[in-house]
Amino acid sequence: MRHLLLCAGLVLALAKTSSAGAETTAQLMPETMAMLRHAIAMQTVKGEGQVPAFARYLAGRLESAGFARSDIEVIPVGETAALVAHYRGSGRGKPILLSAHMDVVAADPKDWSRDPFTLIEENGYIYGRGTADMKTNLVTLVATMMRFKREGFVPGHEMILVFSGDEETEMASTRELAQRYHDADFLLNADAGGGTFDDKLKPVDYEIQAAEKTYADFLLTVTSPGGHSSEPTPDNAIYRLAHALDRVAGYAFPVQHNDITLASLKAVGEHSHGPLAQAMLQFSAHPDDARAAAVISADPAYVGQLRTTCVATMLDGGHALNALPQRASANINCRIFPDTSITAVEATLNKVVADPGVKITVQEPPPVQSPTSPLRKDIVAAVTATVHERFPGLEVVPGMSAGASDSMYFRNAGVPSYGVSPNFGKPDDSFAHGLNEKLLASEVPAALDFWHSLLTKLAK
Repeated sequence: MRHLLLCAGLVLALAKTSSAGAETTAQLMPETMAMLRHAIAMQTVKGEGQVPAFARYLAGRLESAGFARSDIEVIPVGETAALVAHYRGSGRGKPILLSAHMDVVAADPKDWSRDPFTLIEENGYIYGRGTADMKTNLVTLVATMMRFKREGFVPGHEMILVFSGDEETEMASTRELAQRYHDADFLLNADAGGGTFDDKLKPVDYEIQAAEKTYADFLLTVTSPGGHSSEPTPDNAIYRLAHALDRVAGYAFPVQHNDITLASLKAVGEHSHGPLAQAMLQFSAHPDDARAAAVISADPAYVGQLRTTCVATMLDGGHALNALPQRASANINCRIFPDTSITAVEATLNKVVADPGVKITVQEPPPVQSPTSPLRKDIVAAVTATVHERFPGLEVVPGMSAGASDSMYFRNAGVPSYGVSPNFGKPDDSFAHGLNEKLLASEVPAALDFWHSLLTKLAK
């Protein structure tokens, strides 16, 4: 595998030297792949207690490249941890935050075709839990920091790695990081944005994530006196909850848009074909077009770009097979359009359910707002120039994530945040969070090129 990926790096890397003694991407590949193999092998899933160990491993790698021990901190947060590393600059302006997360979603080896915690290369892909989400981007970012240290690069802006340890679950470490490091110029998130290939691996566009939907979990609860199952009553907690869920399932939140979603839909529509592409172009030009909105909303991949969505995700009810239920509950997970309040969504759910016997409460942790980040010209220009070094002339557009990322808490704390993943891939090709997660092997050397070039531009 090392030999094959090294060859890929030699072919795809820019392999430029900016000064005497500078490293090339090809030279950096063996070290990067060794780190990635170690990262994939560490089962940094909830409950395994491996995130602190992974954080200490990364801290050791940074220290070996010249980072002062005093500039690296592993912050315990419950069973997990956050990692912070300062790359000191000359003091020009506020720091730049570089965000990634060390944890991954659980993976059962019995369900996978390959061991999820062993990095494997086959047919031009690397496989393993975290290859796409998001240990490859984290490792290549760390490798770039090590490369800068060895090259003697002195940025104008200080760069601070802010790696969370439970982005996939509670985000407690994210909240801790945002509380500590909110006085920053901006944040670059390696876990959002990125490029799209078509089925023939031709680049379609690159998206800078400048907005994301926040989320909230609402618990719907119905209680009743219960009783013997041989004496059924109209007041059945499970039936009342089922009726409430049916009403939620049949409700569509109002169509919404902003400049970011309109630009993103326009770009996708211009590079696609068929009724969906036509609807995207029509909606981007006329956001009040209900027919175009209906076509887009019918596609699960894009409905989240047009409206707040709420969906039932968990169900619980009853206490005995031969007893009337005394309690029934369901979790409703909502992905909320930017600048829409949590209280407004809760009020809408109460109106939709229209049953005072169904109690609706917001689940922990408390959700936060995630305001849209302004499209700063310096960031857009630097990202565009970096993308064009690999794919000249490719369209770079703003985008909104339908899911939430660590940027949510930094945006809430007033830090403009931008998703700038270096990865390109085909739609629905990575299986992140699913079985046999994978990433194109070409994206490892490409990520090393991307980070080195982009951070040189923005941190100078």
